Amino acid sequence: MLAPDTDKARFNMVEQQIRPCEILDERVLEVFKTIPREHFVDEEQRPLAFADIQLPLPNGEVMMKPLQEGFMLQALDVQPGDRVLEVGTGSGFVTACLAHLGGKVTSYEIDPELHARAAERLAALGIEAELVTGDIFAAELPERSFDVIAVTGSLPQPSEQLERLLAPGGRMFLIKGEPPVMCAILVTRAEDGTLLRKGLCETLLPPLKNAPQPEHFTF
Repeated sequence: MLAPDTDKARFNMVEQQIRPCEILDERVLEVFKTIPREHFVDEEQRPLAFADIQLPLPNGEVMMKPLQEGFMLQALDVQPGDRVLEVGTGSGFVTACLAHLGGKVTSYEIDPELHARAAERLAALGIEAELVTGDIFAAELPERSFDVIAVTGSLPQPSEQLERLLAPGGRMFLIKGEPPVMCAILVTRAEDGTLLRKGLCETLLPPLKNAPQPEHFTF
């Protein structure tokens, strides 16, 4: 059962964690106020649903920190009708946020248990999204078919395979690198097809399962 100060904890998450770190898009802040983040965690985790931590999910996965989610949503600037690809459904919370902002969301989750849990929680809130169980790197999707791509696990380097899915004017958020150095970046495709990459901030996130790995030199 939720503690009576849930509304206060939600308010503090927005006003003390997210807004002070220059997440100022009012649509994004409204999403955090509207979508019940506590609904997407197990009951024993609910006292921590608004804390500035990554919450554990089954099978070694994690739920991103609220601030990481805020940076992602603000950078992606999802508009009504955008075709959105989410790589890693996880808890389903980011899926809900992307859909609430007006995106037509297709979300891939490699872990069947996480897929099932997220599907149940999204359905309970009446949130519509196309949920796919599978490895995004084994999927055959048309090039330049998504306006927005949200990657919820880190990648050791930008993925050309994912970049090919970006439509002109499209935006992709990902966290690249390997511990202890990782950086959130925004990849955009200009109308002429040119790709631009912009570093946003340093942060840490566990790796996406089955992400292509760079070659490491050995001596």
